[in-house]
Amino acid sequence: MATILITGATSGLGRYLAFELARGGHVVLAHGRDEKRTEALVEELRAAGGRAEAYVADLAELAQVRDLGARVAADHPELDALVNNAGVGTGAPGSGRELSADGHELRFAVDLLAPVALTRALLPTLRDNAPSRVVNCGSLGQAPIDFDDLELSTRYSGTEAYCRAKFGLAAHTFSLARQLTGTGVHVNVIHPATYMDTAMVREAEVGPLNTVEDGASGVLALAVGELGGEATAGFFDGEQPTLAHADTYDREIQDRLDAELDRILGK
Repeated sequence: MATILITGATSGLGRYLAFELARGGHVVLAHGRDEKRTEALVEELRAAGGRAEAYVADLAELAQVRDLGARVAADHPELDALVNNAGVGTGAPGSGRELSADGHELRFAVDLLAPVALTRALLPTLRDNAPSRVVNCGSLGQAPIDFDDLELSTRYSGTEAYCRAKFGLAAHTFSLARQLTGTGVHVNVIHPATYMDTAMVREAEVGPLNTVEDGASGVLALAVGELGGEATAGFFDGEQPTLAHADTYDREIQDRLDAELDRILGK
């Protein structure tokens, strides 16, 4: 049985994953932003017979992201998998540009910087405990990054910001997987399902097309199933391998993005 950290576990897909993993006998490290909701989730998981622990952090603040990684690494050197599920959607129609606690564009901060920073904080633990897995929840919605306006300070659109962040997450996943070749750490990115019935989809005033149950199967296959033990540097639509935006595979773009991430986050 595996020990798995799930970010954004208090609602939507993350909550469903937490219960499925707990029912399967895995140890669930449930992350949430709100302490009461996170503790309540853990109580529910335990009441259902699962093994779970709560970890609270606001992923819009990089210091809290790094602290989350440090706490998990200290408490669970046996960590087997990280599921970077938490994210910010496109926002309500007509909503404007928002900033994180550190002054970064919010979708860039939560959907890209946070999973990269958390993965980096936990990589020593995941390496030591290989074979291990990182599952990044991405999207088929991807738009190339403009390196001259990395955080979309002009002509802002929440949809564009979201799609650029998911493009960046895919490109970084492929770069990281290449860097980790031979370590036993498998890194993949997945589009769980289109327009799942989640808070971020409802906020965007989009009618859901799928349930979170529909989206869970692929994530579970990568996190604890055979698929995640075989694949690395993969992009999946559910359980099916597919292709991300063509530019995410461009080594020059990957390297330039990694340099920007190093500049912002430190190596």
